[in-house]
Amino acid sequence: MEQDWIWGLVGGLLIGTGGAIYLLVNGRIMGASGIIGGLVDGSGHSTKWERISFLIGVALLPVLLLPLYGSVDTHITSNLLVLVAAGLLVGVGTRIANGCTSGHGVCGISRLSLRGMVATVFYILAGGITVMLFRHILGVI
Repeated sequence: MEQDWIWGLVGGLLIGTGGAIYLLVNGRIMGASGIIGGLVDGSGHSTKWERISFLIGVALLPVLLLPLYGSVDTHITSNLLVLVAAGLLVGVGTRIANGCTSGHGVCGISRLSLRGMVATVFYILAGGITVMLFRHILGVI
């Protein structure tokens, strides 16, 4: 088994475990877009510090683990316009879908949520179509 597959498996297990712990401790789904959205629109004011600490952990943990890996090749584009457009499209898409990969894909499917399963099928299809268009037809990424 290639090392990338092993790290993917470990990462998936950690995300799943984190989602389960978040649900057990807080009684809410670990949907990153909902956590961020509640801070942005003010609807999550009562849980503001919980949301902020979650986001700090998401941003800080890779930095803390960097000494274990040395250099990491993400294969991300250096085209700033593409990165900004991708970020905006992901943000808009998560608002339209009322959730993101962590909420619908990880937590929704594990709870056998029909809404989560349907949303996951559609965002995977949209991602595949986007890659086909921007990488293979337009050659942007």
